[in-house]
Amino acid sequence: MLTQLSKGKRPHDDAPDTAALFARLAESADGPSRDEAREELVTAWLPMAHRIAGRFRDRGESVEDLRQVAALGLVKAVDRYDPARGPFESYAVPTITGEIKRHFRDRMWALRVPRRVQDLRNRVRLARRELTQHPGATEPSVTDIARHTGLTEEEVGAGLEALESFSTLSLDAEPAPDGGGHPLADVLGAADPSYDVVVDRESAKEGLRRLPERERAILYMRFFEDMTQSRIADRLGISQMHVSRLISRSCARVRDEALGRRGTGGPASD
Repeated sequence: MLTQLSKGKRPHDDAPDTAALFARLAESADGPSRDEAREELVTAWLPMAHRIAGRFRDRGESVEDLRQVAALGLVKAVDRYDPARGPFESYAVPTITGEIKRHFRDRMWALRVPRRVQDLRNRVRLARRELTQHPGATEPSVTDIARHTGLTEEEVGAGLEALESFSTLSLDAEPAPDGGGHPLADVLGAADPSYDVVVDRESAKEGLRRLPERERAILYMRFFEDMTQSRIADRLGISQMHVSRLISRSCARVRDEALGRRGTGGPASD
C-alpha cells in the first residue's frame, strides 16, 4: 500500500494535474469558456507561485507584493505555455522566477538607475562571486574584475558604485560615528553660484528697460553679440570713444538702479 501511495504522490502538493485544463484552453476560442479555463489554471497553480515568491522574502519587499508579482508571472506562463514543450512546471518556474527578479532589478532601487548601469552592477557582482569562491581567495581589485569580465576599469567602477546604490541613506543620518551630531544634509552640496547670476539678471531688468533704445542696442551688441566697440561704432556711425562712454554710463545707471540708488544721473545718451 505504501508503494502505491508513493507512486501516486506528486513532488509538490502545489503541482496539480491540469493537463485536461490546458488541452481545453488550447482548443477554446476567445470567449467565456477560454476565460474560465484560464482562471481555473491560474487558481490551481497559484500555490506554486506563492512558494516561489517565498524564496525572495527578507530582501526589502513585502511578501504580499512578491506574491502579486509571482501571480503576474504565472498568468504570463499560462498564456504562453505550449504543452508540446513538456511539463508546465518546467516552463512556469523560470518564468515566475524571472518576473520576480525583473521586479527587483527595475523597481526596488531607491534611486532610478539606468539599465546599462544595472547590467554593469550584475556583471561585477557575478565576477566578484566567481573570483572569491575558491578557498583563500582575496577580494579582487578593479583590474582583476575588468580582466575577468572584459569590461573597462571605468565600467567596473560604475558597477561597483551601483552595488551600493540599491538603498539610500537618509539626509538626517550622520555620515560617520564621529560626525559630531551633524546630519548628512549639512555636509552635502554647496551654494550654486548660478543663483547670484539669476538675482543679478532680475535686478538689472528694470534698469535696462528704462534705457533709451540706442543704449539698449549698444549693450546688446557688446555683451550678447560679442561685438567690439569699433564694430559697434562703425555700425552706428559714431566714434569708438563715444561708444565706450555710452557703455560705461549705461552700465553705471543700470547698476545704480539695481542697487536702489536711482536718480544719480540723467539719461545715458549724449
